[in-house]
Amino acid sequence: MTDSSSGPTPDAGGFVTVSSRLAYENPWTRVREDIIIRPNGRKGLYGVVERGDFVVILPVWEEAQGRSVTLIRQYRYPIGQRMWELPMGMWENRPDAPAEDVARGELREETGLRAETMRDAGLMYQGAGYTTQKGRAYLATGLTQGPTEREDTEEDITCHKVPLEEMEAMIRDGRITCMVTIAAFGLIRARGWI
Repeated sequence: MTDSSSGPTPDAGGFVTVSSRLAYENPWTRVREDIIIRPNGRKGLYGVVERGDFVVILPVWEEAQGRSVTLIRQYRYPIGQRMWELPMGMWENRPDAPAEDVARGELREETGLRAETMRDAGLMYQGAGYTTQKGRAYLATGLTQGPTEREDTEEDITCHKVPLEEMEAMIRDGRITCMVTIAAFGLIRARGWI
């Protein structure tokens, strides 16, 4: 924003946006390039990735032998490998949908699971140094299995039920490296829910 009488107005961090241009756009992502003036007065360029809000879900089974979780494995093209992850996603066509509806939908879509209870564990930013994307973590309990409703881009997903302690070991030993999965697990654990 600029005011011809007082010049550009700094944001809460002291940055001034001189100009902004859309560099790239597809149905999921927008990349914006901003010319900025930093709080120290130096001019700079900032690339910002704009993406819609996401959800990540930790589905926990309460069983006689203890708690188990459902993890997925999915090929991630940018890094060229399959990753262990929690179910997660966003609704590009319904960006204003309530987060719990998205969480229930993504869980059903990717795993076929229906949850009696969804507990909102809180908000997290995926990478605030480069993207506006934020998401909410959910604990799903009271699970029942149904058919999946995967999109074409999710056909390679496989589901795996593992003991909760095994998931924690997978985080410790580096088999799980997805930061959103690790953050959601930590947030839910910090609330004392698992």
